[in-house]
Amino acid sequence: MTDSATDRFATLPASDRALLTGMSGVALAALALGILGGAATAMARSGMLEVMPAAGYRLLTVHGVSIFFYWLYLAQVALLLGFSAIEEGRGLAWRGVAWAGFLAMLAGFLVSMVGAHMGTPLLYDGAPDLAVDEPSALLVFNLGYLLLGLGLMAASAAALATLLRPRHQGRRETMSAVGFALFAWAGFLIVSGFAALHAFVPGALWALGLGAFPTTHSTSWHILFHNMHYLPLMATVLMWYVLVRALTGVNSIFGERFSKIVFAMYLVFVPPTSLYHMFLEPDLPGAVRVTGSLLSLFVSVPTLTAFLIVVASLEVHARAKGARGLFGWLGMLPWQHPATSAVAMAVVNMGLGLVFAFVLIQERLAPLLSDTFFVPGYFHFFTVGTVSLTLLAALEVMLSALSGRPLWRPDLTRAMPWLATGGLLMFGGAGVAAGYLGAPRRVIDVAYDGEAPVLWQGLMAIVGVGGTVMAGALLVFAAGVACQLLPRREAKAATGDLTVSWSGGELKPGSTAWVGPISVLSIVVGMYVFTAIGFELMHRLPITATGGAGH
Repeated sequence: MTDSATDRFATLPASDRALLTGMSGVALAALALGILGGAATAMARSGMLEVMPAAGYRLLTVHGVSIFFYWLYLAQVALLLGFSAIEEGRGLAWRGVAWAGFLAMLAGFLVSMVGAHMGTPLLYDGAPDLAVDEPSALLVFNLGYLLLGLGLMAASAAALATLLRPRHQGRRETMSAVGFALFAWAGFLIVSGFAALHAFVPGALWALGLGAFPTTHSTSWHILFHNMHYLPLMATVLMWYVLVRALTGVNSIFGERFSKIVFAMYLVFVPPTSLYHMFLEPDLPGAVRVTGSLLSLFVSVPTLTAFLIVVASLEVHARAKGARGLFGWLGMLPWQHPATSAVAMAVVNMGLGLVFAFVLIQERLAPLLSDTFFVPGYFHFFTVGTVSLTLLAALEVMLSALSGRPLWRPDLTRAMPWLATGGLLMFGGAGVAAGYLGAPRRVIDVAYDGEAPVLWQGLMAIVGVGGTVMAGALLVFAAGVACQLLPRREAKAATGDLTVSWSGGELKPGSTAWVGPISVLSIVVGMYVFTAIGFELMHRLPITATGGAGH
């Protein structure tokens, strides 16, 4: 790599390296389990795999819990602690607290998997209404999330202490842009951990006979889900920032102060936009719906701005190194490194995800689409195509530096993000189309004994094939990352030839960078096109009522 991150990871105390390796390993295990559950669910919906409805919902529960909660958050905490530890190069403060947080999250994962196999499948939101006659099952299920929440808070507190230690000891007056972003990220994780306690403590108390039935669980879930939904995007753009510097040596051409402002935008724009998750609540006033829809348009501002910073910085530095033409600089990227392919596909998938997200946040379309397969069709562009690929890329860079091992089969693994995106395009494209045509999202068998439209089954077949391809590619990529967990054999990782060095190039005054703005314009155009399609198709459906409780 082109900066000192490799050396700083390699020189961390043994306890820190063991913590980061262990946490990454459990995160990858949760990812693998969730992928298998998701692939089986997709095949069941498509008719490729015959399962009883209860088994299908249990697979869906395992998939959602493993991926959405444990993979995404164990990986985030591992990366947060890792990059916080090397920010100054002196390792973690409050090391014992960090270990306690990891052990709580590990225990939560194990308990949640037990709870997912008890009683009625509760899906990932653990709705108490499904466990009215099974309080013990709800207790175990909720206990897993409570341990996760406590673990998030403890590990993030250790990251905060690590980032604040230089200032407390008088060795540094200001944080770097990355340090500031890590600080905000840790704060959001603590808030998310508290939101998990707020959402699942009432159900646990009811199951123990110590409290009333949690009738307000839906509202508490919306608050938690909003944090859980958008926090990984902040982690993603921060990892882009870090990975670009690691792979090319390029820093932001806009300076650290502007980068800090962009990361601070998440604190401003994300919390107030949770209203759109409640669009299906029947008693939500119309004015609140409109306000929520308008506010939600701002939630992508920091993500798109950070994207522009990264792309413009790369483009300008590449032109200083001799790149020509509008897209000529792309060929100069270090495509030999699997992380480059992962980040590139993450950017493409983010654009597609944003297009469809803009459709869903509109208060007139949300009640029509939120209970259809449009939702899993679109959000897999984020959870798999954007966030998971980025987190895997970041873990690969961090773990290879920790272990000193060469990357496993980079010639193979660098193709996996492209293959996963191909499967995702099939899965997401067919899923969005099925949602526009009214296909429900939380139904395993969409045939309805032959009464459902034939087109639904055809689209679900494409979903099954695409989901299988996507799952296989992601598993291979994750296996390549997991190889970095093995003990070191070589003295040094042989990855130097997989990166490039654009640092030190002379930046010419007036250098232009057009690809970023063009990409954002394309997203805006796509938003209007698919919104128009949505209104046209949904108005033609014989829908007389909508229901459900959101996401």
